[in-house]
Amino acid sequence: MEEWVGALWDRWITQTARRDHPEAAVALKDIEKTLGVIFRALGGDPGLRIAAAADVAHGARRRLMQRIAGTDSRAAHAALDRETLVLPPRLAVLPAPSLNRDLYVWLAALAASAGPALEKFTEAWIVQNQFATWVTLQRYPGLTARYRQLVEAVLAERIPPEQMPADEAAQERAVRQALVDPGSVAELPPLTRKRAKALQPVPLWLYPVPPAATKQRRHDPGSEETQGEQPKEQPVENKRYQAERGELPENESPLILLFRAESLLSWAEYLRVNRALDEDENPDAGRAAETLDKLTLAEGGERVASKVRFDLDLPAAAEDDLLVGPGILLPEWDWKRQTMKPDFCRLQTMVARQVEAQPLPERLRRHARKLKNQFAALAPVRRWQKAQPEGSELDIDACVRIAADRLAGWHFSGAGAYLNQRPTERDLACLVLADLSLSTDAYANDTQKVIDVIRDSLMLFGEALSATGDAFAFYGFSSLKRSFVRFHEIKPFDRPLDAIARGRIAAIKPGWYTRMGASVRRATQLLEKQPANRRLLLILSDGKPHDIDLYEGRYGIEDTRMALIEAREAGIKPFCVTIDREGAGYLPHLFGPAGYTIVRKPEELPDRLPLLYAQLTGNA
Repeated sequence: MEEWVGALWDRWITQTARRDHPEAAVALKDIEKTLGVIFRALGGDPGLRIAAAADVAHGARRRLMQRIAGTDSRAAHAALDRETLVLPPRLAVLPAPSLNRDLYVWLAALAASAGPALEKFTEAWIVQNQFATWVTLQRYPGLTARYRQLVEAVLAERIPPEQMPADEAAQERAVRQALVDPGSVAELPPLTRKRAKALQPVPLWLYPVPPAATKQRRHDPGSEETQGEQPKEQPVENKRYQAERGELPENESPLILLFRAESLLSWAEYLRVNRALDEDENPDAGRAAETLDKLTLAEGGERVASKVRFDLDLPAAAEDDLLVGPGILLPEWDWKRQTMKPDFCRLQTMVARQVEAQPLPERLRRHARKLKNQFAALAPVRRWQKAQPEGSELDIDACVRIAADRLAGWHFSGAGAYLNQRPTERDLACLVLADLSLSTDAYANDTQKVIDVIRDSLMLFGEALSATGDAFAFYGFSSLKRSFVRFHEIKPFDRPLDAIARGRIAAIKPGWYTRMGASVRRATQLLEKQPANRRLLLILSDGKPHDIDLYEGRYGIEDTRMALIEAREAGIKPFCVTIDREGAGYLPHLFGPAGYTIVRKPEELPDRLPLLYAQLTGNA
């Protein structure tokens, strides 16, 4: 009975204390793509990604019912840094869905138009946001009416200054004045009382990004020193959490908690998960992160058994693919310093160690015959060219047209009246670069892994290209830090698609990580050596550029983008075929709006790939 009454009381007091509007809620995931388009269309950095913000304790004054219910003590703030636009995962602060949607649009416009202007702005936070608001309204006056409507709705939801102590009321009036008339408030009045509450959250403004922690940098003694390193980001449930680096408590035994009650909270906040060594999921990690304002990362020196498992995953040199040559040094782009780091990566060309020559698998032969018949139409043939100045036969249509023009008083001395038969040529070379990272070991459906789909795709694609007569090559790539970028030679340009090449396709297997920039640069070098007038770089991928030596996030994307720019400057057309459903968030920045396609069902890749090639090169 007591539990039933308690549940009723908790439900009633929680609903009564709510000041948001759940019936009008708008989720970020529902309009994330739209916001990305708006942000970039208004001049936002195309390399930024949009992520959900984590709730943090705001410390602001709450109404009596909220304090009784213990609710509304945390809020998610919008923020902008050089890598991420962070927005609340859900907006229900305003009474209408259209208002909450407009609030998302306003925050995206604010970040896009005024974000770059705030990088060197050193004034107080309230002054920064007034300046950003003024810049946005001046640049896009069409947003003025929407902004005024949002200000009116936000002010109606805030605790009025008449219900606050004098110092908090002064701050609230300053914020209200700054919202109504941006640029009219020079500073935020100070709080004079020791127990004064913080400012109520302002959903129309961007909040400052916490400074990067500098207490401790994680360093792997066995790894090479890298430049331009950035802190790793491992979001939980796709949220952006604040983090710092610290040191593990020195307590040897948890029994000390019985004697030092004040250390209970800080000791409980440390969760021993060494992700560099242990990939097992911890079901409590996500729930623990939800309750913390800041995640603290600490370096633990203990040896764990999982390190043995990690080492055993690495194949011995006798079982790995054969190395071809000493390796190739390639540069890498440091987007933070805007400089190219020469000879920063070592790319190692490799071939399969154990290859058995094999014919096309029986299950693919019927499909291969169909593709060959379709692609035979793209092969070079002898065609009649009309209205030529000389040729082997008269062009009757051209003769009739010339005669009719002369009778009408028009004379064209350069008009041709002959037919000439000439061979047409497809002066084209294509290099297929397949992502062979660890993620391809995942299942694409109930019976096939992604790596199996890639094998079938290369088999069928090779049969289709053989029917066109185009020069083509197949390579695969993965990486293990910058010193070992694996570049698998499957079918080079100077070798036919024979039984050995099919054996190499059958022998490909998942590697490690995805350092795409170095592989694209090597593929560009190979394509530059081809005499064809048109050269196509076709990239098969299943995820973002990533490696474990801090080649991730914005760093990896910008290096890959620079490598693709270099390829275009060399006269090469890059195109990406991906099965990454989140690819729309970063692929337009890399390949342009028409430079990629997303295959929603990986098992459809063998069918889609040859057709895409025909569309890309049909007029070659």
